[in-house]
Amino acid sequence: MDTSFSCRPGCAACCTAPSITSPIPGMPHSKPAGVACVQLDDALRCRLFGRPERPAFCGTLKPGPDMCGASRSEALALLAALEHATTP
Repeated sequence: MDTSFSCRPGCAACCTAPSITSPIPGMPHSKPAGVACVQLDDALRCRLFGRPERPAFCGTLKPGPDMCGASRSEALALLAALEHATTP
């Protein structure tokens, strides 16, 4: 993995495209795929980043070209395809 790759400001594709099956504050029954997390602020940054309430799944997501692509729309498409490919 390319460790020099950083999150794209205003993207939040990883907080929108994938489903999250664990409870999130404000989303106690999980987060469906394609729905923005309620913990995103107006700048599309996570209000739970670095806090123990943040789902463990979120910490596994690491920015990189294969997940983020070259734009927010490409990241959404890549993550939606991954979500579809891994849905039981």
